[in-house]
Amino acid sequence: MTLDELRTLRVALIHDWLTGMRGGEKVLEAFCELFPEADIYTLLHNPGSVSPTIERHRIRTSFIDRLPGKATRYPYYLPLFPTAIELFDLKGYDLILSTSHCVAKGVRTPPDARHICYIHTPMRYVWDMYEDYFGPGRAGRLKRVLIPPFATYLRMWDVASANRVDHFIANSAHVARRVARYYRRSATVIHPPVALQRYQPGVPAEDFYLIVSALVPYKRIDLAVAAFNRIERPLVIVGDGPEKARLQEMAGPTVSFREWLSDAELDAHFNRCRALIFPGEEDFGIVPVEAQACGKPVVALRRGGALETVVGYDGGNEGRCTGIFFDRPDAEALAAVVKQLETLTWDGEWIRAHAARFGREGFLDAIAGFIGARMAADPEIGSGDST
Repeated sequence: MTLDELRTLRVALIHDWLTGMRGGEKVLEAFCELFPEADIYTLLHNPGSVSPTIERHRIRTSFIDRLPGKATRYPYYLPLFPTAIELFDLKGYDLILSTSHCVAKGVRTPPDARHICYIHTPMRYVWDMYEDYFGPGRAGRLKRVLIPPFATYLRMWDVASANRVDHFIANSAHVARRVARYYRRSATVIHPPVALQRYQPGVPAEDFYLIVSALVPYKRIDLAVAAFNRIERPLVIVGDGPEKARLQEMAGPTVSFREWLSDAELDAHFNRCRALIFPGEEDFGIVPVEAQACGKPVVALRRGGALETVVGYDGGNEGRCTGIFFDRPDAEALAAVVKQLETLTWDGEWIRAHAARFGREGFLDAIAGFIGARMAADPEIGSGDST
């Protein structure tokens, strides 16, 4: 099916929640461009928190959106998320396109609709990052008593609800392997889109390093704070989250914090920084590609999605690499490679050219081609009465 034919279908976009513009929301934004008439279904929506491209769609929310304190305390309602997502009535749609890192893939779909899920990760809270969220030092005694049985229920629901998806698209090969491990399903890899126009030529670099991240445990921002305390280099951390107070208490005089910035302000930070620091294991990690689109090298842990987006320095490819990896998730290893980065010569134009392979147009073409092929395989889809 061509894109024009796809746009004649009745399409529902499913997203976990709309509370800010991060990597998942940028994928949703691209889906909104592909299907400008689609309806959006989400657990909750903080109006004005996402881009105008998303906000102009008809957005339908669950009962979570009407609970007390939902704007900021919605994670506490996690036990209710499976029920909330299952209550959406999706009768009348031909295509269900979900973007999921929590429960969005678990919607109940009508038998005559096709469900394609773009998965950012299996639910990390209960799978491979369970200890990062609920292990010793991360949760109080009461939570450690209550969480295990509920986590077991969530794992069972997560696996069972994966059977409601007709086709998975994974944001990285790393995530595709986890989909195979946890759900016993295959997934086609299509990397998420990056806005390459962030680059501002001629902006002089300044002597600071940059982190742009939600401040949550698995991001391991604590490693970066400890490392930069050790080497006394300037580090700017842009973001917010439950770890912020602890990180500020750890931080020495060379580490500073910023709230979430506007796109223009964030672009200025990308263009002026010396390099991006990416200390955690990510499923894909769109921020390193954004930094590379500005010609900036990346210091990353040698794990996860960064292995698919960063060309690491190997001792003989100076000027033809986009970053440098550290192998152990500790402050000493990170500090050592930051010092090594400062001894190397980096070619910003080569780095930017590498990032171009993750451009938005290529993503839109790949997604439209994937959906068109799957929908064409079922001629019954979209042939019924649209009333």
